[in-house]
Amino acid sequence: MKLLWFTWKDKKNPLAGGAEVVNEELAKRLVKDGHEVTFLVGGFFGGLKEEIIDGYKIIRLGGRFSVYWHCFRYYKKNLIGWADLVIDEVNTIPFFCKFYVKEKNIILSYQLCCKIWFYQMSFPLDILGYLLEPIYIWLLRKSYVLTESESTKKDFQKYGFKKDKIFVFPIGLELEPISEIELNNQQKEENTVILYLGSIRDMKRPDHVLKSFEILKKEVHNAKLFIIGSGTTKYALNFFRKIKNSKYKNDITCFGKVDNYKKLEIIKKSHLICVTSVKEGWGIIVTEANSQGTPAVVYNVDGLRDSCKDKYTGIVTKKNNPKELSRNIKQLIQDKNLYRKYRLNAWKDSFNYNYDISYKIFLGYIENIYKSLLD
Repeated sequence: MKLLWFTWKDKKNPLAGGAEVVNEELAKRLVKDGHEVTFLVGGFFGGLKEEIIDGYKIIRLGGRFSVYWHCFRYYKKNLIGWADLVIDEVNTIPFFCKFYVKEKNIILSYQLCCKIWFYQMSFPLDILGYLLEPIYIWLLRKSYVLTESESTKKDFQKYGFKKDKIFVFPIGLELEPISEIELNNQQKEENTVILYLGSIRDMKRPDHVLKSFEILKKEVHNAKLFIIGSGTTKYALNFFRKIKNSKYKNDITCFGKVDNYKKLEIIKKSHLICVTSVKEGWGIIVTEANSQGTPAVVYNVDGLRDSCKDKYTGIVTKKNNPKELSRNIKQLIQDKNLYRKYRLNAWKDSFNYNYDISYKIFLGYIENIYKSLLD
């Protein structure tokens, strides 16, 4: 099968995130199985116009916002009739392939924006995006959809997509779960370590983790906060200023951006990870932490309620505020039996998420959808 994949960035793009890793892990396996894959993506400074990586082809066109127009023109001029199936990846904005490609086509989306517009864009683009998204997503409602979580599936259903045309495939992990021997012998930090891992930006709400930590310190005196992540926005600068002015600044360690080796080392030593995003497609850092023997306490939002199984692999808060987060952290770290139970369950659950399993399910959906479209 020949697959033409429209998406606004690839893994080498400086703005790349987890979605691009998933895309190219799947593409690599597709090529290995004899399929052909070509990505049409946005360009970036220093990026090659075309290159082949692990057998799949990447064609970079335009920039962050012009990519949609340039991909449309390139397809019309060079690729009409080449593919068997076209994938239109909705990463904030779709390519609207449904309205101009000649081939059968489907949608891939890891998450819809919804209220993230108010965290990612400034006025008036935030209002405009929030109001327009339901309209342009509704226009695609007759399409088949592939996504990574039940939360995103429900989002699509709100916009008129049929439940039986939305298929959820599990995400994969780049990390290998630790062995049972390592889990049983794992040495956590002597002090209670709470971990925040992620970029320092407002939609991730690291300030909620900081505030909950300050509340926790009043009762759990040996608590420490580790922060992995960086940022240069006004929000990030203000966040680091809050740490500097915190009464408990000596118990907070900021590591900045670290390599995978250091990240693993810190995850393994931490007692639990806190994730307080406004919304996620899945929440891959939760599953990564689980794989290294570290359970999570997360906010009850899309994606996080999927990756963290409440009262089984961790805790999903009833209210999304620092006080409730702190209360749940305290509950988990002070109940040793409960902590051991969730930690073991989280580690076991992480084995369900690897790219070989993800690819097998993804390919099965692709093939079945393609057959349905031919009928």
